[in-house]
Amino acid sequence: MSAKKGWWVPPEGEDSVSDKFLRKTRESPLVPIGLGACLVVAAYRIYRLKARGSTKMSIHLIHTRVAAQACAVGAIMLGAVYTMYRDYSKRMAQDPRDK
Repeated sequence: MSAKKGWWVPPEGEDSVSDKFLRKTRESPLVPIGLGACLVVAAYRIYRLKARGSTKMSIHLIHTRVAAQACAVGAIMLGAVYTMYRDYSKRMAQDPRDK
């Protein structure tokens, strides 16, 4: 059996993985940003592993995890605030007499 490029095609009416990813990114743009920041922080901290000095490995890894989680939670919080603001501005635009 030869491996053909693009051998898998999604069923009728179903989006491909890249279409789903792009649609979800348009709906909530801060999720990929948070994921990217999380990966960048984790990669940097792992790169700096050799220069940790006298810090124990477990403490260094805990600090890495906390920094990466802070980026992810920060992006989630910003996304929630953005969604609240967007919904509030839509509601005010639809019903201006409640001012």
